[in-house]
Amino acid sequence: MSGFRTLVDASSVHEHLNDAAWLIVDCRHSLADLLLGRRLYDEGHLPGAIFADVEHDLSGAATGHNGRHPLPEREAFAEFLRAHGCNDTTQLVAYDAGADMFAARFWFLARWIGHADVAVLDGGTAAWQAAGFPLVTGAPRSSVRGTLSVRAQLDGTLDARQVAALLSSSRCVLVDARAPERYRGDVEPIDPVAGHIPGARNRSFKENYDERGRMKSAAALRQEFAAFSHPEHIVHYCGSGISAAANLLAMLSSGLEGMRLYPGSWSEWCADPTRPVERGENSG
Repeated sequence: MSGFRTLVDASSVHEHLNDAAWLIVDCRHSLADLLLGRRLYDEGHLPGAIFADVEHDLSGAATGHNGRHPLPEREAFAEFLRAHGCNDTTQLVAYDAGADMFAARFWFLARWIGHADVAVLDGGTAAWQAAGFPLVTGAPRSSVRGTLSVRAQLDGTLDARQVAALLSSSRCVLVDARAPERYRGDVEPIDPVAGHIPGARNRSFKENYDERGRMKSAAALRQEFAAFSHPEHIVHYCGSGISAAANLLAMLSSGLEGMRLYPGSWSEWCADPTRPVERGENSG
């Protein structure tokens, strides 16, 4: 029987707090304050949860040419999980503050190494506390080293060369998950160049969530993403490959499949001055 593979609600997680076959991972983070996630974890986290540092545990080494949050080595990420008792049969649950992008990054990485039973806590800590469940302090229970293996690898990531080759293809629709003002190039608070990849259309990852900070209904998401293209034509990207994973999660949670991800995203793309840049709106 398959476990949770996209989203999981707070009540289901609460029911499994003492289940050794479940591993809960706190992924809270801020790109403006790289130590915020750890402080929040120390102040209070889900019972039994471990902490994953987005900058280190969920990213590889940045060279200045491969984006701000390059994918880690598959084996390195698997080793991080093994150290916390993860096996091939473990149900992984990632959470962040809610209506955010960092738990989706963890979800993507677990799938990327072939671990299908991974889900994001819908609504994050906000939903957890709204349900009346507590946050705790202190270290999680110690665990026996896990035996997680790197299995069939997720097919569906593109590098900059492959994206460049698809720019003139009518069978590729780039979807940029950044805020509209960054997509248009009005402002750029993080990367050295403003704008977007030519031809890309914009859908901020924030549009995936309802007024409660939960993922929108499957029907609503299917309708909204249908405005871009057939799922198999969509390539998601963002600033550094993190918020794009939230768009990928939203599509898969609504039953849409076949999308791809450009992990290097804008921070990798704009590092090469020979690559074209576009500013303003693109209605498609």
